[in-house]
Amino acid sequence: MALPINITELINRRVVENARVEYKRNWNPEPILHSICAFANDIDNWGGGYIIIGVEEEDGMPKLPVSGLTPDSIDRINKELLQKCNLIEPRYVPIVEQTIYEGADILVLWVPGGESRPYKCPTSFPAEKDVRSDKAYYIRKLSNTIKANNLEEKELFLLANNVPFDDRANFKANVADLKSSLIAEYLYAVGSDLYETSLKRPVTELALDMRLVGGPSELRKPLNVGLMFFYERPDEFFPYARIEVVDKPDPTGIGMTEKVFSGPLDRQLRDALSYVQNYIIKEKVTKVPGRAEAERIYNYPYAAVEEALSNAVYHKSYQIGEPITVTITPEKMEITSLPGPDRTISDEDIRNRHMISRRYRNRRIGDFLKELKLIEGRNTGIPTILRAMQQNGSKPPVFETDIERTYFTVILAVQDKFLPASSQKPERRVRKRRSISEIKDLILSTLSQRSPLSSSELAEAMGYTKVTDTVGKAIRELIGEHKIEYIDSENLRSRYQKLRLTKN
Repeated sequence: MALPINITELINRRVVENARVEYKRNWNPEPILHSICAFANDIDNWGGGYIIIGVEEEDGMPKLPVSGLTPDSIDRINKELLQKCNLIEPRYVPIVEQTIYEGADILVLWVPGGESRPYKCPTSFPAEKDVRSDKAYYIRKLSNTIKANNLEEKELFLLANNVPFDDRANFKANVADLKSSLIAEYLYAVGSDLYETSLKRPVTELALDMRLVGGPSELRKPLNVGLMFFYERPDEFFPYARIEVVDKPDPTGIGMTEKVFSGPLDRQLRDALSYVQNYIIKEKVTKVPGRAEAERIYNYPYAAVEEALSNAVYHKSYQIGEPITVTITPEKMEITSLPGPDRTISDEDIRNRHMISRRYRNRRIGDFLKELKLIEGRNTGIPTILRAMQQNGSKPPVFETDIERTYFTVILAVQDKFLPASSQKPERRVRKRRSISEIKDLILSTLSQRSPLSSSELAEAMGYTKVTDTVGKAIRELIGEHKIEYIDSENLRSRYQKLRLTKN
């Protein structure tokens, strides 16, 4: 059965985080069963993981050429895999695809987070059939599968009834509500082998292959994530599941425009980003002397806006009937979603703009957005925003939430050169303090070009607003040195008196 993911990009870890992919050179049931159990427990709500059998790992990447598996070994592995998975409590069987990569036959095990966690499995497989092995709970820590300790076991049990909202069955909808055309568009966009048959098969079969349905076999229902991506109006099931962009050029609301973007999550995200890019983002081009390339700056760097808005779609709670809002004023852009960051991110981390989430709120939404390359994994969103703002010469972003973590706002300040004139602080002219000799030279130079001048006119021509004490002293000294003189030497107190260079 084909998987709803591009196998080449999966194997090369381009769309799935490293911690969610394991390479196995050969079939080794004990560690593989432990990893299946760990991915199914999905303690951090990452969405499970993938185990690739027939590919050897070298420095964290697949070793080429790929060794692969022989056809007879693949049949044997499939049979033994089913036998071993029956030992997992409760029973769990991953989705298996046989495919060809780099000319070699391999097996890909897709292990989504399980609905009945926590799962435990044997710690080992004794040679004697009558010897029973202890069973343990396994979890993932970074890129490793480890046995859960007592605290981690308690955490797994606390998570048992906390299946992420996007991965739950929606009993108000029907599987027929999922649109095969939207599913086919997605499969084509990500390059999945499922695309070839997607338009010919019943939507129920296709949805089962993509794990878009849940519930008991007698009452199959679409998962919330399926309705969010593959139903034309998700807001019918999730009120206000949309993006609102409000442009407020004036605080009074004069000239305000509002755009609402709805539909499947990936579509509304693309449409909102396209609108911001075409109608909100502005560019200034400045020719720099001595450089072939002009300097280009933007009121808001698109990369920062794209990452902030994509993260809002990813991390929003769709159980809360509030939209994602983007508010633009002449001074800033604010992107707000509800609720705030997970408690695993401290207040200090938020202040320092160092936000690495341990647990994901929407594990399946994240998978679809990553496959479509609308977001990146590996907690790279915040560094991308910081880098884009810095490269644009903009102030660093501000991340804001409240004590209860009821909301999260990313504030992007407009680049200073795009601030309204009333908001820009005028540059303060700092005049270098001149010595008495410099002032005397300036007086002589000024009078040589313009003469005669009154004391006030002379001071103004030299850049002063009035005759300062130092300028007055310099004038008196030059008169004493017979370098300048008054034009009327008999009426020195006349208000019409003016200065000129001394005639020799």
